[in-house]
Amino acid sequence: MSPAPESKQDRRPPYQHAADELRRDILQGRIKPGEQMPSIRELQERFGVANMTARGALNVLRDEGLIYTIHGRGSFVADHDAAGEFSVGYTPPAWYLANRDKTPPQAEQTEGSPDGSEATGDTLTEMLTALRDELRALSAEHQELRREVEELKSQQSKSQS
Repeated sequence: MSPAPESKQDRRPPYQHAADELRRDILQGRIKPGEQMPSIRELQERFGVANMTARGALNVLRDEGLIYTIHGRGSFVADHDAAGEFSVGYTPPAWYLANRDKTPPQAEQTEGSPDGSEATGDTLTEMLTALRDELRALSAEHQELRREVEELKSQQSKSQS
């Protein structure tokens, strides 16, 4: 049986793939600090995605602090020093930090494969576990914030009564 195409192995949404590639371009210096990011139309053509998908990729990078947007002018790479530290306190996602020096996993190798490589499933499992843990922590924080908002709303309605 032949391995599944790469798109079948990675089930993340297309905007995440685009954001990953743009992040890599920024961190490797292909797009320099202060330089304008490609337009939405250019991103659509480059990644073969819809308008909202390209916008979603830029939103991810903006939320991470890698880029900033000036209304009517476009998005620009945030300043960072020679060591790659961003002035806005950018912290890459945990799964990215854990695997930034590794090549993306291709089709899984099995033990005893012709080239003697180990299975990449362990690496992928570690990435997914780290991402799951990060999502759980964010979800718990989100739920706590929602409870606080509801509590504040109820206090406000009681004080207005």
